[in-house]
Amino acid sequence: MRGVTLTRENPFRTRSVLQLAVISVVIGVSTAFALPFGSLFLTREVGVSPLALGTFMFLSPVASVVASTIIGKLSDTRVQRRRVMILGGLAGLLGYALFAVLRDYWILLAASVTFVAIASSLLPQLFAYGRQLAGESMVVSVLRTLISVAWVAGPPLAALIVSLAGFTGLYVVTALLYALVAGLAATLPDVERAPTLSNEGGGGMLLAATSFTFLQGSTALAVSGLPLFVIEVLRGTEGEAGLVLGLCAALEIPMMLGLGMLARRGDLHRIVLAGGAIAVTYHVTMLLTQNIWHVAALQLLHAAGISAIMGVGISYFQSLAPDRPGHATTVFTNSATAGGMIAGPLLGVAQVLGFRSTYAISFGMCLLGLVLLVVVGVTRRSRPRP
Repeated sequence: MRGVTLTRENPFRTRSVLQLAVISVVIGVSTAFALPFGSLFLTREVGVSPLALGTFMFLSPVASVVASTIIGKLSDTRVQRRRVMILGGLAGLLGYALFAVLRDYWILLAASVTFVAIASSLLPQLFAYGRQLAGESMVVSVLRTLISVAWVAGPPLAALIVSLAGFTGLYVVTALLYALVAGLAATLPDVERAPTLSNEGGGGMLLAATSFTFLQGSTALAVSGLPLFVIEVLRGTEGEAGLVLGLCAALEIPMMLGLGMLARRGDLHRIVLAGGAIAVTYHVTMLLTQNIWHVAALQLLHAAGISAIMGVGISYFQSLAPDRPGHATTVFTNSATAGGMIAGPLLGVAQVLGFRSTYAISFGMCLLGLVLLVVVGVTRRSRPRP
């Protein structure tokens, strides 16, 4: 299929971008089905020990980082990106089909670090394909927003499926969703690949990735600790904790769209820098909260920080290496995975110190990430332009 790149004024009216929007929703729903219930599946259905569960939950994201990195580099040089997306969809189909029918720990672990790890490359490849096809950061913001929308509806729907058809039913549906992704990706056009000219990425990309690891890790820690903080410290209920989390997710949707529009003409570095500053403010004010309504009101800050860091952050990384969108987007998503891996043990530390300390730790991580982000900006401005 001949390579194409969109040049129309409004890319959202094109069939390919609308098709990407559908793929984004399907990927979002499939991940919202599979990821939140993984630990519950392993403990209840497979009957693993705490050590085996920890090993599984550690090795799976590590394998995803490795697979996404390799696939991201290949997609920028040798392999058409839509074919990589087909591969990711088929890998997800095979991986979750095995989860549906097997209950052997070692086979499931092998499926997770191979097929499921390859399927994890779908998100960065989706964002990279959207940017390459449309040449438009707003397209990436819309695709990222659709992922958030899918996560609002996905977990409750997954819980309903588990109650009606068990984990077998859940993973059968998840496998079929990945099959749908592969089918939709197969009908996308190839896109013209720009020649690789920049070498931005070296130290600048590494420093930015380190910054975003701390920024996104602090968010993961704050979100994971929020229900425990509301229930154990503020003496709230599970329902109140759920409402606060849902409020944040709902606020993210219009904010991501608004910041996506701003990113079309604004300075991406300043936007993510402002997001980091807002996030620092959120974490430090959470240390002072005494009532649940305080926490609810502060979700406005939390949603703004998340929208800038995780929404505009994708386009920001793509701007660091515009001729290597696959690699740049993969570095961004890998930083989120690494941040989540750091957040897990730190939540255990917060359990020992008291759950209010969750926000002291997340404040420190976020502040460090913000300082590194400032250094990235200074470094880029001081570097001579080719």
